Amino acid sequence: MRTSTSSKLILGLLLSACAAGAYATDITVSAAASLTNAFKDIAQAYEKEHTGDKVLLNFAASDALVAQISKGAPVDVFASADQDAMDKADSLKLLQAGTRNNFVSNSVVLIVPANSALGLKQLSDVRLAGVKRITLGNPASVPIGRYAKQALEAAKLWAAVEPKAIYGASVRQSLDYVSRGEVDAGFVYATDAAIQKDKVKVVVTVRTETAVLYPIAAIASGPQHEAGRRFIDYVMTPAAQAILAKYGFGRP
Repeated sequence: MRTSTSSKLILGLLLSACAAGAYATDITVSAAASLTNAFKDIAQAYEKEHTGDKVLLNFAASDALVAQISKGAPVDVFASADQDAMDKADSLKLLQAGTRNNFVSNSVVLIVPANSALGLKQLSDVRLAGVKRITLGNPASVPIGRYAKQALEAAKLWAAVEPKAIYGASVRQSLDYVSRGEVDAGFVYATDAAIQKDKVKVVVTVRTETAVLYPIAAIASGPQHEAGRRFIDYVMTPAAQAILAKYGFGRP
């Protein structure tokens, strides 16, 4: 009798373990490179509140992420650094209807290496002869590049900057170029400059033609529809917004 009872107990534990495993959910989130630090913290906080869910993060320039998703990458949630990339995803019918929301804001800044002796003080100083290399994301594929180009065009400075441009594949690559002193100046988000404040300094906050708003949406072909929406809901909570604020992001 004792053997039978023990066997039943073991079987029950095994079945419970299997059931718990069955409910474990991997949520794949593709997010703009500028969200790297904040989303790593948000993923950890989310997992603590949703036992059994695991957030898998993939960071790159927003347009590159759209390309990955359009080619069949199994993504549940997409967070973009600008509306253009999300609009492209929408035009390709990649989004779950009704799940798109702006969740955070940012700003564009002009930065220089911390030890720069060029004396840049304002946006128009990009025209100075001593400024020979300026990094920004490629406007054709990177949101920070689009924001910067639009701002420079509005200030009638694009013609001066374009011959000096060193294009980064993402905002983090441009940040690295400046922090390592490989370029004289660069355009990044304020949140990126903040995480490298010992290696770069902000010259000026750049006035952009369009607000720097980040949208997030669930992907229609994602394998975890419900879990993806659950993660998006969490990003909008005060707890997640506090994490984003800690990294310098603003309310949408």
